[in-house]
Amino acid sequence: MKIYNTLTRKKEEFKPIEEGKVRMYVCGPTVYNYIHIGNARPMIIFDTFRRYLEYKGYEVTYVSNFTDVDDKIIKAAIEENTTAEEISTRFIKECKKDMADLNIKPATTNPLATNEIAGMIEMIETLIEKGYAYAAEDGTVYYRTRKFDGYGKLSHKNIDDLEAGHRDIKVTGELKEDPLDFVLWKPKKEGEPYWESPWCKGRPGWHIECSVMAKKYLGDTIDIHAGGEDLVFPHHENEIAQSEAANGVPFANYWMHNGFLNINNQKMSKSLGNFFTVREIGEKYDLQVLRFFMLNAHYRTPLNFSKELMDVAKNSLERIITAAENLKHLSGVTEKEDMTGEENELFEQTELFVKKFEAAMDDDANTADAVASVFEFVKFANSNASAESSKAYLEAMYQRLFTLCDVLGIIVERKQEILDADIEKLIEERQMARKEKNFARADEIRDTLLEMGIVLEDTREGVKWKRA
Repeated sequence: MKIYNTLTRKKEEFKPIEEGKVRMYVCGPTVYNYIHIGNARPMIIFDTFRRYLEYKGYEVTYVSNFTDVDDKIIKAAIEENTTAEEISTRFIKECKKDMADLNIKPATTNPLATNEIAGMIEMIETLIEKGYAYAAEDGTVYYRTRKFDGYGKLSHKNIDDLEAGHRDIKVTGELKEDPLDFVLWKPKKEGEPYWESPWCKGRPGWHIECSVMAKKYLGDTIDIHAGGEDLVFPHHENEIAQSEAANGVPFANYWMHNGFLNINNQKMSKSLGNFFTVREIGEKYDLQVLRFFMLNAHYRTPLNFSKELMDVAKNSLERIITAAENLKHLSGVTEKEDMTGEENELFEQTELFVKKFEAAMDDDANTADAVASVFEFVKFANSNASAESSKAYLEAMYQRLFTLCDVLGIIVERKQEILDADIEKLIEERQMARKEKNFARADEIRDTLLEMGIVLEDTREGVKWKRA
């Protein structure tokens, strides 16, 4: 299996640190709002890669954090007149719901930055002792960027070129020894959450959080570190500088980064009005469609999102689900039990599609080609399965299709259709719950209906509903 390593800019044969085991860290979201579809791309991509590693027999320890202390969280808390903890707790819950709807497997561990402050202080103290960090007069602790010889090796940036000023790294401040030094610990401002430290009451810088959480849950050196390409610099570059200076060993052997997601060929932004949350997309499509759409492109390439492309993905996914349903239906009605010699030969032919699927995934997780091999399997199954086929053959065909789709995180069993009368009954119950100010139950009913593909719209004329 080969992985394109951002560090070396080439595909490399994957060799785990420990035989049969993979330690993988994926940077998670900052939880101040619902996750958007740009957040969803790395979640889907690296969940799929994790599933493939497990399919190959690896035991995967998969760690993905939640950044639950950050300027954006504090800003949201001030705007809502509540606490940063309330904001982060609420949106961690909402994020986990969206991830479940995208069929993303729960991480082995989802560490919270706020639970790991002691480890961050400890690593900062180590960096100060080793001369890689220093405390300024106001209690801010900075990392001496120039002291780390390998700085720039991931982003392939020359540190001297950075002197001109890259806005992501160059922070103005008279207390810094060098304009390129970045923050490890910062003093609190009025009304902000803070923790006691040897330097001041304050909170950690963003970069130190992932270095500490990766070390605690995976070790000093990990197999794979992954995330969006926007994190290469400065976040992942700074993680390397911190971790390798503190621990004295390489931080991660393989670095994987997914490409950007554009909306109708434009960068996604609130100002352009093309910013979509996963929850909003879930009101228009089953989120399996969003997942399938994401898998139809190679993860390192930019991906363009549009209604037209989502509709194509929806129709394509329908072909796979229909084929699976047909196999299941036929196995339930056939009167023949045992596989014939001819059927055995046909089933053996499907091994070719499995090999194509594995070859695609072994080649830097090429999900686009893996999906193509699934379609070849579907075409073959549609042409070589009927009510005359045996139960053993049909079940074997279904299981093989199910297994390949499961690696991609695609659910081939269609959700049970809900009757109109049952929908009306649940809407009536929701209205009653709202009148009684039982908003938790009202939200629960809305979520239940949404899971069944029913979208509600509250209007002046009452509640309207439609099937997604």
